[in-house]
This record gives sequence, structure tokens and C-alpha cells, in this order.
Amino acid sequence: MARPVRKGKGKQSNKRDRQSKSDYFTQPGKRGAVIVLRKPIGNRATAKVCGVMPTRVHAKMLMSQLERAESVVKDLFMEATDDGIEALEAILSACCKEVLDKGPKVRQEQLEGLEEPA
Repeated sequence: MARPVRKGKGKQSNKRDRQSKSDYFTQPGKRGAVIVLRKPIGNRATAKVCGVMPTRVHAKMLMSQLERAESVVKDLFMEATDDGIEALEAILSACCKEVLDKGPKVRQEQLEGLEEPA
């Protein structure tokens, strides 16, 4: 008589596997700036530019602030309506302004080189 096949327990997970990866990432920009982007979601084909920050510290602060904001309104990045896009742009600009106000002080020359997110 044939023995039944044993099923494995699957992959053992550890603490590193349980931590969720951020949907946000950074890229270097012009003149030492750091661009914060969000991975594509919904019907988007490319990453969404969330802001351009003067330093890496500001970029990390923006990423954490956007993660908190997105936890409240998850569907905002998937909205394709005009109202959804306007609301997303308002949140992104408010978060960028907040980070620049509360983050480490930067010289005016660094702020002049930054462009608004598209």
C-alpha cells in the first residue's frame, strides 16, 4: 500500500520576511537633489513622482510622511478621476511643504534648484 505524500511546511519566515517593504523609493536628481517616487499601482505604468527634496534626510522624512498619509487614504494613488488626481497632488504638495518646514534647514540656493512634481 502506498504511503501518502507528505506536504512540507512551506518556507520558514523570519523577521526580515515579515517586514513589509516600502512602496516608495528614491533616485538622485539634479544638483544633489533627491527624487521621491512611488511604485506603480492600479492603472499606472510608471512610477509617480511624489516630490523633489534637497537632501536625503528630507527625502526619508517625506517617505515616512507619505506612508502615514497613504495608510488613511489607500485608494488615492489608484484614482484616475480628475478629483482623485487633484486630491493626490494637494496631499503631495502639503507633505513636501511640511517636510521642508519641519526638516533640517537648507540654504536658499538648494531650494531654488528644486522643481515641482509633475
